[in-house]
Amino acid sequence: MINKTFIQRKITLIEDELQNLLPFARYSFDEVASDPVKLAAVERFLERIVNRAIDINQHIVYELAEKTSRTPLAYTETFLILAELKVYPYDFAKEIAKSAGTRNVLVHEYDNVDKEKVYHSIGDCLRDYNQYCHYILEFVTKK
Repeated sequence: MINKTFIQRKITLIEDELQNLLPFARYSFDEVASDPVKLAAVERFLERIVNRAIDINQHIVYELAEKTSRTPLAYTETFLILAELKVYPYDFAKEIAKSAGTRNVLVHEYDNVDKEKVYHSIGDCLRDYNQYCHYILEFVTKK
């Protein structure tokens, strides 16, 4: 059974982090890349947003496993499987799934982070994760 309280709590936390990330969209690349505090904040906000989405994805996939022919092997796949489960469109899944790769770089390859990719992830994250929250809440409301 899908735990709507768990999902709503995670969505609220994602929305809070999106609000925290929003001011950084106003800065130029140089302003973010040259300031270690700004860069670290952006990286951490991005990481927490994606981690929370993956938590939601894994929960939904686990609860609806009988409706899917496979279980995810990687975080990226959790986003794609939600499209198979008709949570959101496949084109959207392909786009937002890229954020799992960004998360992996931030968590595991933090010494080699491409500052430009991190900076451009701000706008992608704000766009995609606002839409993600909408899709998830709409899906959960129907369950």
